[in-house]
Amino acid sequence: MKPLEGIRVLEVAMYGFVPSAGAVLAEWGADVVKVEHSVTGDPQRGLRQVGRMRVEGDPNPNVEHANRGKRSIGLDMGSEEGREVLLELARRSDVFLTSFLPQARTKFGIDVDDIRAVNPSIVYARGSALGPRGVESDRGGYDMTAFWARGGIAATITPPGVEGMIAPPGPAFGDTISGTNLAGGIAAALFKRERTGETSVVDVSLLGSGLWAMGHGVALSLHLDEHMVAPVPGAHGAPTNPLSGLYATSDNRYLSFVMLQPGKFWADVCRHIDRPDLIDDPRFADAQQIAANTEEAVAILREAIGKRTLAEWTERFATLAGPWAPVQDSLQVSDDAQIRANEYIVKAGELELVANPVQFDVTAPETGPAPEFAAQTEEVLLELGLDWDRIIALKTAGAVT
Repeated sequence: MKPLEGIRVLEVAMYGFVPSAGAVLAEWGADVVKVEHSVTGDPQRGLRQVGRMRVEGDPNPNVEHANRGKRSIGLDMGSEEGREVLLELARRSDVFLTSFLPQARTKFGIDVDDIRAVNPSIVYARGSALGPRGVESDRGGYDMTAFWARGGIAATITPPGVEGMIAPPGPAFGDTISGTNLAGGIAAALFKRERTGETSVVDVSLLGSGLWAMGHGVALSLHLDEHMVAPVPGAHGAPTNPLSGLYATSDNRYLSFVMLQPGKFWADVCRHIDRPDLIDDPRFADAQQIAANTEEAVAILREAIGKRTLAEWTERFATLAGPWAPVQDSLQVSDDAQIRANEYIVKAGELELVANPVQFDVTAPETGPAPEFAAQTEEVLLELGLDWDRIIALKTAGAVT
């Protein structure tokens, strides 16, 4: 049995952030009903171009990533009949999940008090750009603005002298992280309700998630009263540790070493690169000497590692004691045996998608494709007890699609 089996989630949300929380809840076993605009659906369905990458036809990964495993109903929340259907769905749900801003929630009558009036025990979960308090709480935003730029990430990773800022590495980067945070908050609220009978309003913002992702760096900056500076691209990395940094292979790939105790791992690295003569070299006798002679050690390691391909080093370093990793891009990760062994990429209909990172009982989450727009409208309405005459009347009135 999945952890959230039997839990019903009513999602009134668009784009990537809050829907990705619904996707996680669906993979944890919840029945997630996605409410979409009765005519246009979620605007995310129209996203075809991301940078240089364009998707023609369906399935569209830009939709599937954040909407896997849900059911979709097309609903005109602005009509009296549509709102009645929405409130009936809320009455039967455990969680109300929304990305709508305060003014829109008031306009459509879906704010906390409105939903709690029909279901006092429902967990009300909101995803916002800038948080529920403060003078800017009613402002919208995207992960590029609230998470990446305002949350301190972009400026921190942009090297000095670079005009502007480094962009996020991929679409919905901050959205997906923030959505997972929101899903975790909802699970905690459900647990509280189970134990105490008390329900909660759960808030997660893109801004708060960005700060949380930068939490260690922000704490250092506040304590030392100085901002973090991005390392120069291409530089080794650690000025006093040759075993913490990047090394190029003969096929123009890179290895990342992160061995924070160089004295502990130096001899093992020397053996693995066929340089046992360096083990007793007085320049590298202990951590202090290694730190003092980092520049020489880096040069030696660069020369040695540059003689073999990444595949050769991957085989050779299988027995290396210290932490290391190949540097991989978004396509190369799909060939990583460790990723495949843990089923971090799973089949969802016709596509392969990255599964949410939480596994229960050493089992990958089961997932499914995103629903087509309004594909389950009739199914959901029948579950509410509506007969076909009523469903046809709602469709004729434009209240549902």
